[in-house]
Amino acid sequence: MAKMKKAKKPFYKRVWVWILAIIVVSAIASGGEEDTATESTATEEKAVTETADKKTEAPKEEAPKVEETKAEVTKEEAPKEEPKQEEAVQEEPVQEEPAEPAKPEVSLSQQNAIAKAEQYLDFTAFSHSGLIEQLKYDGFSNEEATFAVDNITVDWKEQAVKKGQDYLDMTSFSRSGLIEQLTFDGFSNEEATHAVDTLGL
Repeated sequence: MAKMKKAKKPFYKRVWVWILAIIVVSAIASGGEEDTATESTATEEKAVTETADKKTEAPKEEAPKVEETKAEVTKEEAPKEEPKQEEAVQEEPVQEEPAEPAKPEVSLSQQNAIAKAEQYLDFTAFSHSGLIEQLKYDGFSNEEATFAVDNITVDWKEQAVKKGQDYLDMTSFSRSGLIEQLTFDGFSNEEATHAVDTLGL
């Protein structure tokens, strides 16, 4: 009898081929996992370094902002203080000394008229207009007589009282009669009435 030849199994049906394939597949799978693991660790490291860089860079960016805000605050506050100082300076009142009135130049004739008017007042009572007329009678001009009477200190109401008393010492008068006599001598109605009231008429 002729011997039967054993039919060879196809290579993919052999056990060692499958074992080899499993090893290769597992090796590829493990390599892919390592690659993904290394990639993930690399991305994580990048993220950590980026966050660290951001943290280190953040204060550098914020520091100038704080300095800028401080500078802006000081710039805004500086002009506000200057007007206050100006206002304080403007509020101070400037005190001007009152100018002294210029003293009129007095001529010799005017000095003599003043001296003569004072002598008359020491002797008897006069009204303003009556004393001017008396000085004019003594030869002084109207300007000199008026200047002299205007530049002496006289209480004309007191002069009216003295003149009324002189009249009462000489003779008797009624109230209205003495008022008329005093107004005739140049006293005003107010001065004459004051004299009569003071004398008790």
